[in-house]
Amino acid sequence: MNSKFQKRLYDRQEKGSLRSLLSFDGLVDFWSNDYLGLAQVLHAVEIRGSTGSRLISGNSRIVETIEKQLADHFQSESALIFNSGYDANLGLFSSLPQKGDTILYDELVHASVRDGIRLSFANAYSFKHNNPEDLKRKLEKARGSIFVAVESLYSMDGDIAPLVEINQLCREYDAFLIVDEAHSGGVFGEEGTGLCCELGIQQDVFIRLFTFGKAYGAHGAAVCCPEIVRQYLINFARSFIYTTALPEGFYQHIAHQVELSKSSVLREQLQQNIAYFSLQVHSSTSSNRSPIRVVEFPDRETCKAKAEELQQSGFAVKAILPPTVPAGIQRLRFCIHASNTKTEIERLSRVLYGNQSVL
Repeated sequence: MNSKFQKRLYDRQEKGSLRSLLSFDGLVDFWSNDYLGLAQVLHAVEIRGSTGSRLISGNSRIVETIEKQLADHFQSESALIFNSGYDANLGLFSSLPQKGDTILYDELVHASVRDGIRLSFANAYSFKHNNPEDLKRKLEKARGSIFVAVESLYSMDGDIAPLVEINQLCREYDAFLIVDEAHSGGVFGEEGTGLCCELGIQQDVFIRLFTFGKAYGAHGAAVCCPEIVRQYLINFARSFIYTTALPEGFYQHIAHQVELSKSSVLREQLQQNIAYFSLQVHSSTSSNRSPIRVVEFPDRETCKAKAEELQQSGFAVKAILPPTVPAGIQRLRFCIHASNTKTEIERLSRVLYGNQSVL
């Protein structure tokens, strides 16, 4: 068995796509999802073990109160906290769609959605990325209850979904729209309530998912949904039922970070930094508001070499290679933060374009 594992690892290494863990302590952060810089905020909470799943001993009135507060904040009837965004998507897509139903998903949707779909008995088909016309063609052929899965802001390309058009199609074809707002929560919308709220379509969307390990600088995820769906997930989402709950202090930390995120100051600073970065670095990112900026390279070797050069110059940046992204479009993925300075952006630009003399 070890030889089989070794062969697969060797094959990936030969293709230049072997993954490894990195630690960039002390480097200037241009790679984390901590868009508002809230992960750096210290919050003293009492951490004790939860002792069991939410259905056994891991629940409390405090947790349920926090879920109600989150539902109010995100303008939803109810909310249910999962241990992570991965767990939430796994639970959603493995339990909600039934045999005979249809799941239509954007071809670049997150791996956690794809894994949840694999565990479902429903039929599933992808549609072209951010392409309402292709989605419409698939909707016309779909059978049973129809679920449409998209992200509002895509993490590897930094582009924004045409949510208004997709939502209109879902209404026309009586489809249930599920929007993963992992990378837009805290970044868009009044008080950081996400892109759906900014566009005013939150009441039309069946389910919205917010993760707290990105702009909120915490951990865990909330499924914002109708109350009947919340009760259904408590009874049928295996990734919720059969796992030890987060400690109560973690839920309190989530509530604290969400409260901090309501201030517009950090979002305004983030947008200023995004605009300045766009002046300094040419990227393929289509949205001028996205905190994720992508610079593509013609081959893996050049991409990896430039990432290493930036790292040696003091910047936390990583090359994103296949299979994380499709073959042939390897890139450097830069994440902009409210805490980045103009000087840091200028220095990064100079290294990226080969002029390090001013560092």
